[in-house]
Amino acid sequence: MATVMEFSSPAEEFPLGTVFENVPGVTVELERLVPQETLLIPYFWVRGASVEDIEAVFETHAGVVNIELIDSVEDEYLLRAEWHSEYFGILDALAAANVTVLSGIGTVEGWHFEVRGDDHETISEFRTSCQDHDIPIEITAVHALLPIQDDNYELTNAQREALVLAYEHGYFDSPRESSLQEIAAELGITQQSLSSRLRRGHRRLIGGAVIDR
Repeated sequence: MATVMEFSSPAEEFPLGTVFENVPGVTVELERLVPQETLLIPYFWVRGASVEDIEAVFETHAGVVNIELIDSVEDEYLLRAEWHSEYFGILDALAAANVTVLSGIGTVEGWHFEVRGDDHETISEFRTSCQDHDIPIEITAVHALLPIQDDNYELTNAQREALVLAYEHGYFDSPRESSLQEIAAELGITQQSLSSRLRRGHRRLIGGAVIDR
């Protein structure tokens, strides 16, 4: 059965984490990771800094081949970074175990990841790889995917909880009867984490209930 694990890691343990040394107020959220032979190309959203400062900081990262602005929405910027992997880190451990990154959010306080493996053994392989290479991670949750009504799509317990609470509090009503801040506070998570859970949940629900497969 597919398994989802949530874990945290120090900011500097992830290649993009060095940005927090120069722009401590910034938030980085991974959009997707595309492995290409010896290159790992991440797409990520950045909030809390000007695009000029962001590009300047990332261009100084060791091993960065290219940094490109893809899109922007108000004060949020979608960037594409390309670099050569120079050491065995979290990305390499995830790729080696064939584990999918569902979400990754970084701040100066550290990174929080949600990843998916095809089974529990896959997740265990990733954990062992981190231990073997002295990659510090703190596991905060491990759970099986929860099918809802249709086998074509699945939600994690965390995503289902967030969607149900947002629905019950009128977040999806027009006008809205609650805010991300209020719902996140009740769940005991950050607004960024809640936003990510809702977005990932929506994607799975639409993929299973709307898109023909």
